[in-house]
Amino acid sequence: MLEAALRSAAASRRCVFEVFARRLPDGRRYGVVGGTGRLLEAVERFRFGAAELEALRAVVDDATLAFLADYRFDGDIWGYAEGECYFPGSPVLVVEADFAHAVLLETLVLSILNHDSAIASAASRMTQAAGGRPCIEMGSRRTHEEAAVAAARAAYIAGFATTSNLEAGRRHGVPTAGTAAHAFTLLHDDEREAFAAQIAALGKGTTLLVDTYDVPTAVALAVELAGPELGAVRLDSGDLLVQAREVRDQLDALGATSTQIVVTSDLDEFAIAALAAAPVDRYGVGTSLVTGSGAPTAGMVYKLVARQDDTGAMVGVAKRSKDKASVAGRKYALRRRGPGGVAEAEVVGIGEPPHDDGDDRSLLVPLMRDGRVVDPAALSVQAARERHAASVAELPAVAHRLQRGEPAIPTIFVPLP
Repeated sequence: MLEAALRSAAASRRCVFEVFARRLPDGRRYGVVGGTGRLLEAVERFRFGAAELEALRAVVDDATLAFLADYRFDGDIWGYAEGECYFPGSPVLVVEADFAHAVLLETLVLSILNHDSAIASAASRMTQAAGGRPCIEMGSRRTHEEAAVAAARAAYIAGFATTSNLEAGRRHGVPTAGTAAHAFTLLHDDEREAFAAQIAALGKGTTLLVDTYDVPTAVALAVELAGPELGAVRLDSGDLLVQAREVRDQLDALGATSTQIVVTSDLDEFAIAALAAAPVDRYGVGTSLVTGSGAPTAGMVYKLVARQDDTGAMVGVAKRSKDKASVAGRKYALRRRGPGGVAEAEVVGIGEPPHDDGDDRSLLVPLMRDGRVVDPAALSVQAARERHAASVAELPAVAHRLQRGEPAIPTIFVPLP
């Protein structure tokens, strides 16, 4: 596309590309924008080096190679701030540049936003189901090594308390925590030796894994060795609801009333919700989280919605194909809110901002100008985490239901396309 556009001279036409999802994963009530901070950092450093150019020599002509050798994105990007909730049709990212500079970003943009938004959306459902009990991200062994770091970051933005991925802690400042594996217990001659070694190294506040052999026996041994200062025990198998109640009773009877119970074992938002009545203190979530809990991609697309015509004026353009039609024209969005600040609709203006009735909230913020990040401080993981909490809090109560249903609020285009 780039080579052909350079030859036809259309490559220099000013264009507007938009990222949106035509629909949410089946039954979901809202989505969460994740990966914006990672994306903007990637766009700033997106270049073609000598090795890449040499490999492309067999693919494109000399003029295209020369363009790529000098490539640096120099346009503007607007978008929903990271952590914000989105709905079908929400213009979560708006890229304004000439065609040549904007079209090259499609795969970069979608690969980051689709992955991180899928993880953040699943994580938000899980933390909502947890009802304030902390969730630990533990999915590194169930995905690509770099995806694991990105997933831990996205999960933290959407409310997870900690991650077991130390690289996510080093790179993104996500708080880290973890527990021992069954291999540590099996390494030793018996549980007494294993527990004693762990307590000696990590202190009485550590978390002991108590289901390698017999749970009641292990709990009694854990309290014997650590006393009532034992930090937590972890359950990783069996009927977690029944076991949690039995272990809580046993801990209390032994005087370890402040010792917490951590549960793991293929948890998702539905399993977490089913444990709401159990005396559980923390949830460790792995596979379901890093695979988007059944929706491993957010289904976002990157579409050209406006371009310069021969007179220099911007005109709306759109696909008209069956089932994949897009809406022409540059979009602007606001969250319409009613009494008490509760969200009522996603209002998307075509060509101009929609009318604010006085209590609405504008959603698109400037992210890059002339290829540079506008406000690096606004891209912090902590800022995105706080933004997500505020965004979810303003959604109507139906948004927090796990039952299958329609999006929590409708998306309204004005004027109608």
